[in-house]
Amino acid sequence: MVDKHLSTQFDSELNALSSRVMELGGLVESQIRQAIYALANFNAEVAAQVVEAEHRVNLMELEIDRELSSVIARRQPTARDLRLLMAMSKVTANLERVGDEAERIARMVQSILGKSGSMRTLPASELRVAADLASGELRQALDAFARLDCASALAILKDDDELDREFDGFVRKLITYMMEDPRTISSSLDLLFVAKAIERIGDHAKNIAEFIIYVVKGADVRHSTMEQIETTVKSRG
Repeated sequence: MVDKHLSTQFDSELNALSSRVMELGGLVESQIRQAIYALANFNAEVAAQVVEAEHRVNLMELEIDRELSSVIARRQPTARDLRLLMAMSKVTANLERVGDEAERIARMVQSILGKSGSMRTLPASELRVAADLASGELRQALDAFARLDCASALAILKDDDELDREFDGFVRKLITYMMEDPRTISSSLDLLFVAKAIERIGDHAKNIAEFIIYVVKGADVRHSTMEQIETTVKSRG
């Protein structure tokens, strides 16, 4: 993941930190899969497991932040090394928020299961497409971060429109359900929050992609147009 440094020990510390970030990424990916399984199958037990896992995600975020602070204080890195450590911190924060979204989905499942009525007539399983897209974006972003691959990061930013279209289509379908049967309004609103949580997971994947460009190119491309980002990625540096 990282270039060779004069200090072999520093190399080792950076690689260890990278491994921890990837471990956290794997944990939140598992949370997403479980949360969507719980939703598609109305499984209260799996939903509870997702909620319980959030404590571990929070602890890992704190541990990684402490390790990052220690390395920065001891090594006083400059230039790309410092950008890499800062990006690791930001990626860790985004992964923790992905864990929050997975927990939110699980709690919505618990809320839906606690209600009577026609919840099983709602199109909950159709959220799997959007969830797979969001989870796939996150996986690609983590893989690109591990390799510091700007081209892959740019592709992630360009592909986000598909997830937005899935979200918009699902919202329109929910509105139709609520108009046809007002008894579904409460559970439909829960599903709307789930859909929004899935969309946010995709947003966090985009954030990670932007951090990759920051590390490699030294440019903050947040709030930039796609044309500006493409120019930055294609530039030398």
